[in-house]
Amino acid sequence: MPIRTGAQYIERLRKTPRDVWIRGTRVEDVTTHPALAAPIEQIAHLYDMQRDPELGPVLTRPGPDGPIGIAFVPPRSYEDLVARREAFRVWSEATLGLMGRSPDFLNTTLMAFAEEPAVFEELGPQYARNVQAYFEYVRDNDLFLTHALITPQTDRSRSAGEQQDAFLHMGVVEETSDGLVVRGARMLATLAPMADEMIIYSLPGLRPGDEKHAAVFAVPIDAPGLRLIAREPYDDGSRNSFDHPLSSHFEEADCLVVFDDVLVPWDRVFLHGDVALANAMYSRTNLRQHTGHQTGVRGLVKMQFVTGVAMALCQSVKTDGFLHVQKALGEAIAAVETCRALIVAAETEFEVGANGSVRPRFQALQTLRMHLSSAYPKVVETLQTLGAGGLLMMPSAEDFGSEIAPDIEKYFVGAEGLPAVDRVRLYKLAWDLCGDGFGQRALQYERYYAGDPVRLYAANYLTYDKTDCRRLVDRALELAGDPGDAVAAVRSRAAEA
Repeated sequence: MPIRTGAQYIERLRKTPRDVWIRGTRVEDVTTHPALAAPIEQIAHLYDMQRDPELGPVLTRPGPDGPIGIAFVPPRSYEDLVARREAFRVWSEATLGLMGRSPDFLNTTLMAFAEEPAVFEELGPQYARNVQAYFEYVRDNDLFLTHALITPQTDRSRSAGEQQDAFLHMGVVEETSDGLVVRGARMLATLAPMADEMIIYSLPGLRPGDEKHAAVFAVPIDAPGLRLIAREPYDDGSRNSFDHPLSSHFEEADCLVVFDDVLVPWDRVFLHGDVALANAMYSRTNLRQHTGHQTGVRGLVKMQFVTGVAMALCQSVKTDGFLHVQKALGEAIAAVETCRALIVAAETEFEVGANGSVRPRFQALQTLRMHLSSAYPKVVETLQTLGAGGLLMMPSAEDFGSEIAPDIEKYFVGAEGLPAVDRVRLYKLAWDLCGDGFGQRALQYERYYAGDPVRLYAANYLTYDKTDCRRLVDRALELAGDPGDAVAAVRSRAAEA
């Protein structure tokens, strides 16, 4: 089956009932629900882009039965990495970097799994076969996946296996002849109501005693017993695109996922019961490099976007002539270029796997993840600061068609005759990005995207290859020598003088 069209994606959603809840009400049809219809259209547009005569060659490659998304194709060279970056960029720019879980993200995950079958084969050859078969199924049907990696924030002082309810955190209740039965909850399933399938695995950190929580598997979104409880939407369908240009298009509907004794067939189980292997899988499959490449490019686009808004805002009222404003914008530009440089460094210093596939260098991508966790909040704060009180004072779309329209057009003009409608439109965009609940969610998303920033930096120190740094320190210490020799040398030079 070749790549899907947007219409085919939407039709599959319409024909696949799912147990989705928003504001205490079950959603009958996600494709028509006011809070979901707009983001579904955005995802559909991404699929249509794959069939565009100009973009198709960038976004796809030949597959067994027709073109497939490039994220499914293992890179074999530096040129392949650059081509993947370009494809990631095109899709990221289509959503302004605001959709953190576009289909290409988990496509890279499945590709990483399929490239490292030996990891799963440690539990038995059937698990490696399951991974390969599922990868091909998703690839050849061009499906859209979400995932849920995190346990609910209940008692963080206890591991998953130590909670008062043994299955508060999702775990395996029993093994049957048909598969695993799982119960409990996971979060944070971004875009889950509009996905076709869900893949479950854990971030490293499981402890002995968590064996029933060490499970890697995939289920369709409509699996019996699978329930999605969405957070309160930032747009319930009542927002207009002038006042809320971003939240009215890119709502991602993060969900708590409840597994009410869901049966996972054996052919969709990739790993279970082995805490050590579940912890090691994340690094041993090189998942973090492949997904980090996609998220790094998306992060760059998002940084470019918010920096561009800040520059446009200042230009609209001519504050960009002031030195302190130029400094703030220059710092934002430097943060953007740091993102770009780290992506290029990761690609040019690529690593080669045993099977001949290549992957971007881990340390560069990990540095980018840490950089984004602080750089994005800082540039958003810069936008808030430079927008100042103007961000709080913008009229609504309805005002332009009312009796007070002459006042609006007079008092909201920008510098050099910029019409009020253009200035207000720009400030509304900025507020949606930096002040509204939608924008704050986007900020929080980046701050904690790779986990707790404190732990992330600490792990970076603990795992960093310190050889080169230490070698330079040792060279400097050699210059110091022994104290007696050093004093004697100075005295000898003085005597000679």
